[in-house]
Amino acid sequence: MNDFRPPDDTGQLRRTLIAFGVVLVLLLVMQLPIFKKYFAPPTPPATPAQPAQTQPQQPSVPPPAPTPSPAPAGSKKSRPPSAAPAPETRVASAEQQIEIDTDVYHIKLSNRGAQVLSWVLKKYDDDQGHPLELVHPKAAPQLGYPLSLWTYDEALRNKLKDALYVVSSKDAGDGDNLQRVVTFEYVEGGVAVRKALSFLLHPPAKAEGEGYCVRVETSVTQNGAPVWAFPAWPAGFGDQTVAGSYAAAVDVWRYQDHVERIAMKSVSGGASLTQPMQWAGTADQYFAAVFLPDEPQNAVMITLHNNLKLPKNLDKPDPNDTIDVSVLGAAVGNRSGVTSERLFVGPKAVEVIDSVHARPLASEKEGPDLEPLVDFGKIFGWLAKPLFLWLKWTHDHWVNVRSGWGWSIVLLTIIINAVLLPLRITSMRSMMRMQKVQPQMKVIQEKYKKYSVRDPRRAEMQKELSALYKREGVNPAGGCLPLLLQWPFLVAFYSMLGVAIELRHAPYLWIHDLASPDKFALPILVAISMFVMQKISPQAGGDPVQQNMMLFGMPLFIGWLSHSMASGLAVYWVWSNLVMIAQQLIMNRTAFGQEIRAMAVKRATSKPRR
Repeated sequence: MNDFRPPDDTGQLRRTLIAFGVVLVLLLVMQLPIFKKYFAPPTPPATPAQPAQTQPQQPSVPPPAPTPSPAPAGSKKSRPPSAAPAPETRVASAEQQIEIDTDVYHIKLSNRGAQVLSWVLKKYDDDQGHPLELVHPKAAPQLGYPLSLWTYDEALRNKLKDALYVVSSKDAGDGDNLQRVVTFEYVEGGVAVRKALSFLLHPPAKAEGEGYCVRVETSVTQNGAPVWAFPAWPAGFGDQTVAGSYAAAVDVWRYQDHVERIAMKSVSGGASLTQPMQWAGTADQYFAAVFLPDEPQNAVMITLHNNLKLPKNLDKPDPNDTIDVSVLGAAVGNRSGVTSERLFVGPKAVEVIDSVHARPLASEKEGPDLEPLVDFGKIFGWLAKPLFLWLKWTHDHWVNVRSGWGWSIVLLTIIINAVLLPLRITSMRSMMRMQKVQPQMKVIQEKYKKYSVRDPRRAEMQKELSALYKREGVNPAGGCLPLLLQWPFLVAFYSMLGVAIELRHAPYLWIHDLASPDKFALPILVAISMFVMQKISPQAGGDPVQQNMMLFGMPLFIGWLSHSMASGLAVYWVWSNLVMIAQQLIMNRTAFGQEIRAMAVKRATSKPRR
């Protein structure tokens, strides 16, 4: 303790005073104008704050929104002398409409909201035979019109929807490249919006799909900061006239070879998808609205899902007789806030969507087309698509008449059954042989009837039956082969007819629409033809009660199923049964067939042993 001495801090104090002096000199120098001119760092851009979320699901990348910097407390001036003057206000004095007429559509635009009021496809009809209006008449007034701007800020969204834009129009290009460019501008209250739409007036025939595309360029800023405000197709399509048509809607996107379909029940309203996408949008059973961004790596899709109350009968609406349906939509844009893209609005016809390609990436010569919009199914899609292409080729080259799609289905049915005929003959022979050995089978079964199912001696019965089958050339499963062979074609036809827009409103005999169910005549014909086919076919034996259940029950069940299926599938079913009936009648007239029929009659008329 006596050796402790306080430290000498004179040197430390001196160094501290020198440091303070150097810092003071630097601060004084930094205030000189020459230092500010050559050495001052650039002013960083203002970082926009995140807006409050009003949707049920948070976006994975929050959209930017402007945050004006308030003046500090006690400031004598509202803004510094160097501040830029307020932007010029640009607001239209009255509402006006602009009409665009091309070879494939007629569009009616409004400068209120810079949105589409009507989008009529000239080459497609509605249920009343009029040109099809794709803007949903009930959903659009409530949930938004096409090409309105969707943003997470609901107040801003409503402002953009109701604003009166200053509109200008001009033509650019010539010949097949002649375009009508319509520009909308709106500036007021710190909000600045610009939207430019380009319409191809006379698309070339070899690129029909491009005629259904519109170029869209938008930008929205608030107080100088960019805002996520994306062009949208907000709610459904005008061809959705019955409750079932809403269930087929999906939101869909594609990047290179990956295609993602989001079914109705899985779509969250206001969710943002920020992964790269070369095209994205929404579709129903036959039509689609798909955005093709110029910058796939920076694309964002907002999925929209809303509920809508509609009258059950749209022709005679009754406010007391309504149904609740869900409608899907999508908004797609660039995360930078400045969007440049194309919008395809049109039919999901294969020859149309095959000619529309997204922007290629650096590793691609040509971007992906829109073909996956037609979903032929995951299990039998490999068969449904070539079946459709074959059907279309048959219609275009062989049966190009008014009811040609129906007769094309008939022709395909005959060809398919002709191809399957050798296997079907083998199956019918197997069934006849099975019927021939039925008495011997019954003797063997009676021999082992006294043993329980778990008794090891029952295995001897199976050995004797197998030896009998081998000796007589019988395949017990051979009778199921025709049904197993026909089943993939039935499923493929079902998948194809559900998505092929070419069969929409296609007539055949008394049928007005091969894509819609026939409620009366076709189901009856399906049931009757199936009953006749089973009646004239040899039965493998078994319990008579079960045989009668199959004979009467199966045709009634299949007829009931066809009551709710597309008429085209029922046409295929009826003609397939007719072809098999003809094949079976010919088979029954052979010597072997007559022998089997005689044996069956003899067993049916003989008295059972007691």
